[in-house]
Amino acid sequence: MNILIIGAAGMIGRKLTHALLKRGEIRGRAIGKLVLADIVAPDRPDFSGDVETVAADLSQPGTAERLVASRPDLIFHLAAIVSGEAEADFEKGYRVNLDGTRALFEAVRLAGAEKPYHPRVVFTSSIVVFGEPLPDVISDTHCLTPLTSYGTQKAIGELLLADYSRKGFFDGIGIRLPTISIRPGKPNKAASGFFSSILREPLIGEEAVLPVSETVRHWFASPRAAVQFILHAAELDTGSLGQLRTLTMPGLCATVGEQIEALRRVAGDDATRLIRKEPDETIANIIAGWPQGFDAARAEALGFRAEKSFDEIIRVHIEDELENQIPERA
Repeated sequence: MNILIIGAAGMIGRKLTHALLKRGEIRGRAIGKLVLADIVAPDRPDFSGDVETVAADLSQPGTAERLVASRPDLIFHLAAIVSGEAEADFEKGYRVNLDGTRALFEAVRLAGAEKPYHPRVVFTSSIVVFGEPLPDVISDTHCLTPLTSYGTQKAIGELLLADYSRKGFFDGIGIRLPTISIRPGKPNKAASGFFSSILREPLIGEEAVLPVSETVRHWFASPRAAVQFILHAAELDTGSLGQLRTLTMPGLCATVGEQIEALRRVAGDDATRLIRKEPDETIANIIAGWPQGFDAARAEALGFRAEKSFDEIIRVHIEDELENQIPERA
């Protein structure tokens, strides 16, 4: 199996790479070649097979063609400029999130022009493809009405994925990821970053800033669940999808206040006291246009699973990132 991961240096990309190599196979075939690409060269994993790490900007002419030249059997397209950055830098957001995606899809199409080529393409989308007017619970068939540039770019990507799949250029499946919490590492420029930081930093005894009201409600899943979504999408029989090639992933609907109470139950009052309220109107306005709850019955019927409580999400972070221990407070 020849696999290409675009966005392999990111948090989800690194975890996906680790999960694939731990398994050693996917779709019933051993992993023989692995190409890891991102805007910066990903770290080279410990892998006995053929592995290549590439620093590449997918939106630049010729890059996509070079990445698919080896005709990978399975392509994971995870690369994107995150929500806050895409909103702040209009041109960069469209260049990376839209032009890069279209370039990849076109490169796959052209690679099959002379010799048959029909890879599986897994595309990570986002729940922010949905915007007002929003019902309390959103189904997969709700119309796409994004209210941000990032959401618009992802919505267009979903439409392209469906059309290129309909035409038989590749076998595509899109997964709308919930907001991933708790993200390890340093904060990024995503408007949703505080959903992780108000838990991640207090767990290691550091202060975190809360820029929105505790009543803000959102849809969440852990990084561990996100990787399992992606792997399951790679192996799913896409014949069951029909023309609706993108699925909203299962998640947990919770308010910020419920997040904080879960932190209190797991780590105590000392942790929650490290959260400082500092309202940010820009972030609050972005979040206000995001959906809050979903009906993921279609994805669940196809075998996708996520956490059922925020206590569980916090414990997943402690297990995966903190060696199953909460550091003692000074």
